[in-house]
Amino acid sequence: ERSRLQGRIWALTERLARTSESLARHLAARGELDRTIAESEAAYGKILESSQTLLDVLKGEIGNASKASELQSTSKEKEKQACGQKHS
Repeated sequence: ERSRLQGRIWALTERLARTSESLARHLAARGELDRTIAESEAAYGKILESSQTLLDVLKGEIGNASKASELQSTSKEKEKQACGQKHS
């Protein structure tokens, strides 16, 4: 009976060691995945911030281009009116 119990203890000890090693590998893999996720989230945040900055710049440029176009159109209209008055 004693030797049977010792054999069982030995088998369970071996099983515990294998399980502990497996757990350690899984924890290391999880740590690596957590780091990768954190890096990806940080990169995503930077991309999002850069995209918003670019969008703001483009909106400003479009606004400036629209104002310049309006000024140019107004200037051309005034020239046409002035030319029309000279020819009358």
